[in-house]
Amino acid sequence: MAAASKTTGEGWSSRRAFVLAAIGSAVGLGNMWRFPAEAGANGGGAFVMFYLLCVLLIGLPVLLSEVVIGRHGQSNAPESVRRVAEESGKSTGWALLADIGVLGAFMVLSFYCVVGGWVLYYIGVFLGDIFTTGIVGGAFQGRDPAEVEALLPALFGNGALMLGLHVAFLAITFFFVARGVSGGIEWVATWLMPAFFILFVAITFYGAFTGGFDEAVSYLFTVDFSALTGPVMLAAVGQAFFSLSLGVAGMMTYGAYVGRDVNLAGTSGIIAAADSAVALLAGLCIFPIVFAAGLEANAGPGLMFQSLPRAFQDIPFGSVIGLLFFVMVFFAALTSSISLLEAPTAWFKDRFRMPRPIATGIVAGGAMVLGGFAAWFFGQPVPVVSGIALFDGQDVFSVLDTATSRILMPIGAIMTSLFVGWVASRRLIDSENGLSGGLHHTWLFLVRWACPLALVVILIVGIFPSIVGE
Repeated sequence: MAAASKTTGEGWSSRRAFVLAAIGSAVGLGNMWRFPAEAGANGGGAFVMFYLLCVLLIGLPVLLSEVVIGRHGQSNAPESVRRVAEESGKSTGWALLADIGVLGAFMVLSFYCVVGGWVLYYIGVFLGDIFTTGIVGGAFQGRDPAEVEALLPALFGNGALMLGLHVAFLAITFFFVARGVSGGIEWVATWLMPAFFILFVAITFYGAFTGGFDEAVSYLFTVDFSALTGPVMLAAVGQAFFSLSLGVAGMMTYGAYVGRDVNLAGTSGIIAAADSAVALLAGLCIFPIVFAAGLEANAGPGLMFQSLPRAFQDIPFGSVIGLLFFVMVFFAALTSSISLLEAPTAWFKDRFRMPRPIATGIVAGGAMVLGGFAAWFFGQPVPVVSGIALFDGQDVFSVLDTATSRILMPIGAIMTSLFVGWVASRRLIDSENGLSGGLHHTWLFLVRWACPLALVVILIVGIFPSIVGE
């Protein structure tokens, strides 16, 4: 049995619960939506190969660092960093790195639930299609393909519906986080993650018989080194970093609920491997269906919400497969949004000594308002940032996305690497990380040198995208 956090009195009931919850935190829309889009936009195999290398050399070391801080601190993320700093005889000002992460988690949650609302919308669309046309044949029978692809732009143009879906998805997230670690977060992880994997494997298996599976395998795993350009490598580094939900205090928070009997190195390896496997399966799930329909892989963000629904028109039982697919995506999105809400909730609850449901409600209420602006004014540029090059012409949704993914998350991860690699007591860190011998020295080198340097590059390119011609 895992021990409870010193501050919160809450903890995972077992190592399995922590692993499933952490995988749920990492596996989300970044895997299901962003990875296939990034792979498609960056040429497939070369991107995938470099992405896997970056997960191993950058993502995993930072992931282990965050969990180590959380378990030793046994509290919300900023307090955990503060405790590690105090015991190391260093300035508690380093807690700023977790403050940045908590702020980032709140901002990501605000717009993430807007995208979660899109998933709910497509679940409703495919349910309606089943009741209208039945389950035999392709989806959206009798409807023009252009009409199907226009569903997403039509949703974007309906501010009231966007707002309602955002609130609905956030309300579901609030319900489980308010119930606590064992009664809510762990319950979701132990039930929805296995269901997610069952649906995922089943749909991927189905895709193997659609006629585009061989093309998808070739596309994802045939490496053309001439395609490994600077922008492709930077995209792969960014995807590896963001898909593991690093830099938003989530893994620190979850780590605080882990007992001393859990080997953090081995568990972090399982989490990173599962996250990468899901990303690859997402490609093997989506691309065969898209290729079989004769559609292009490089549709970008529209791949999942426009190209894929259009592809379901051309496959047997397309409406059922489409419904199951978006239910599966909903499971992944929910487990990630729960971790995003938990990080600021844990901070609020501990900082102001208030009951969990009230703390959860305050954070969720703030995210509802901020995300509500992103939903209602979707596609409308924000005048107040029009003079800032990085945000010029962006709407609220894009401003939140840009500010977190290009600035806050990389800064938080850089500071985490520097803190664990150079500031925190070696004795303290070594007692927690579960590594020894050559693996320990390799991890320390990566945390001290490779991770900060790579993340600094991500930060600089994120702020000044013209460097790579974006």
